[in-house]
Amino acid sequence: MEPLEIVKLFAIKGNVKEIKPLGNGLINDTLLVKTDGPDDYVLQRINNAIFQDVELLQHNIDCATAHIRKKGQMTLTFIPCKETGKTYWTDGTEYWRVSIFIKNAFTFETVNPEYSYYAGKAFGAFEAMLADIPDTLGETIPDFHNMELRARQLHEAVKADKAGRMAEPEVKAILEDLLPYEEEMCKAERLYREGKLPKRICHCDTKVNNMLFNDKGEILCVIDLDTLMPSFVFSDFGDFLRTAANTVAEDSPEVDKVDFRMDIFEAFAKGYLESANVFLTPIEKENLPYAACLFPYMQAVRFFADYINGDTYYKIKYPEHNLVRTRNQVALFHAAMAKVPQMKAFIEKI
Repeated sequence: MEPLEIVKLFAIKGNVKEIKPLGNGLINDTLLVKTDGPDDYVLQRINNAIFQDVELLQHNIDCATAHIRKKGQMTLTFIPCKETGKTYWTDGTEYWRVSIFIKNAFTFETVNPEYSYYAGKAFGAFEAMLADIPDTLGETIPDFHNMELRARQLHEAVKADKAGRMAEPEVKAILEDLLPYEEEMCKAERLYREGKLPKRICHCDTKVNNMLFNDKGEILCVIDLDTLMPSFVFSDFGDFLRTAANTVAEDSPEVDKVDFRMDIFEAFAKGYLESANVFLTPIEKENLPYAACLFPYMQAVRFFADYINGDTYYKIKYPEHNLVRTRNQVALFHAAMAKVPQMKAFIEKI
């Protein structure tokens, strides 16, 4: 079906004047729908190869946005399908949804202390608003940030050695570097089983460009809610810093230039704790430096396992791409670990 036909299946107001591509998202296909009515709309084809339970995905989003709206805060508004009343439509193969386009709103790609502070404040507030949600939400990508699972996958890759890469001296050296930290990095799952660490409703994709600002520079709301699910707060805290606090891109071969930026950590942590402090437990707060180390470690393990398996998951641009990514993330992990005392001192101070 054409996009125009699909839009008409939803309870939009006004007549469609124009449909054109919107943004540069890597997962879903996104279109802007211009109308002669009071609102314009965003039409998205949900990538159900990645999000295989679209019913659960939209349930999570519907519950969360309704809860945020009850608190008088701005959030995304999804339009029901005329036929089913659900906030998505499917022909059994493709899945589509429509939301109201928020006008005069902007996103930023800039990663600096100022926007890192805004990001921390926005995502901390987002979690705080959902801390008392009465609905039960599910995992849209099961075990997305489960370090124990990622460790098992690495061991399975090493044992199978499908691509015959375990004989490479550097592969052996990286494995020997990673394994001593495995037990420590799996701490979150152990604390959860012991009943010491709760799961929260988290965004799980905390990037600077997943916030909308108005023309005054004020944060309007958090967007891109597909990965919204129960997780540890470490997901939102650590994942942001893994990309934002690295001095180079995650696939830069210039490993000697990799460092962990404390100015980004301090700005993000300050903003995050200003909003999230209302619900965080002492054990969550004291382990925020652990979260900053966990995510480069986890990503190193994932890139490394994929390299050993023969590059079957991540897209690569050249044969050693995943190995370069692994080196980079291992270096970032060690840089973050070296700054744990500084991170702990800063958390205690604020």
